Amino acid sequence: MRIALAAIFALGAAAQAGPAAAQDVAAGQRVYNQCRACHNIAEGARNTVGPNLWNIYGRSAGAVEGFRYSAPMMERARDGLVWTEENLRTYLRNPRDLVPGGSMAFAGIRNEQQLTDVIAYLRAQRPSR
Repeated sequence: MRIALAAIFALGAAAQAGPAAAQDVAAGQRVYNQCRACHNIAEGARNTVGPNLWNIYGRSAGAVEGFRYSAPMMERARDGLVWTEENLRTYLRNPRDLVPGGSMAFAGIRNEQQLTDVIAYLRAQRPSR
């Protein structure tokens, strides 16, 4: 009986933890490899076709110095767009859903686990606290 109750409690706790419990940073790095053609992610690295994504999680949109963002992205930035998990998930699933008319040429990630993992990877790419 105790084992059954412990198992039920563990399943309930895992269900409440949601996507964060299933995040895999190493798998996210593999998903991120498709982004490398256009984005650097190292601290201090230069912008390429897209802005450097170092420390993107929690950052205001349009904030990378020296990168020329599209007018639609800058409009969203002025409206207060911040790269939260929810906004990253929407944008990475289909960039045009969050920034209609934006210039990111990316079809999007449809697999929910891959989205969860790449967001975990992006979140990990920030200064140590």
